[in-house]
Amino acid sequence: MSKAKTSEFRPDDYVVYPAHGVGQIVSIEEQTVAGLNLELFVISFEKDKMTLRVPTHKATEVGMRSLSSPDVINQAMTTLRGKAKVKRAMWSRRAQEYEQKINSGDLISIAEVVRDLHRADDQREQSYSERQLYEAALERLTREVAAVSGTDEDAAQKQVGDVLLSRAA
Repeated sequence: MSKAKTSEFRPDDYVVYPAHGVGQIVSIEEQTVAGLNLELFVISFEKDKMTLRVPTHKATEVGMRSLSSPDVINQAMTTLRGKAKVKRAMWSRRAQEYEQKINSGDLISIAEVVRDLHRADDQREQSYSERQLYEAALERLTREVAAVSGTDEDAAQKQVGDVLLSRAA
């Protein structure tokens, strides 16, 4: 059963794990846990200095996916250019929704959070929690853009920043 899933992801592939963003599969290893032999993807998140082990048969179930296609990146950039949609709900409810979108691992949802929380210089200050959510979403977005386009994160950050600035103009 687990052997069929292995073919989807290989060592050295970049993958997106919903709760942590872009990571690289370092290896596939066998480990005995509670008397069961498990085949695990070992995923390294270099920037966070973290290693994650995901059972191969659970990978798609937990939402692990390959990097987005360039088409999806273009859709995300189009989403960023759109007008911010801020609901009139209480901040705690909106913050929960933003958090869910960020942790969904869906690039378009993450782009929506960046779009909705982005503040131009002439707009009011962000609260601490708004800023935290914005930075988390922006980091996830730029990491995936960088991984897909094969550039470094600074270039991806500039690309996303340019799109956000062009929207404000």
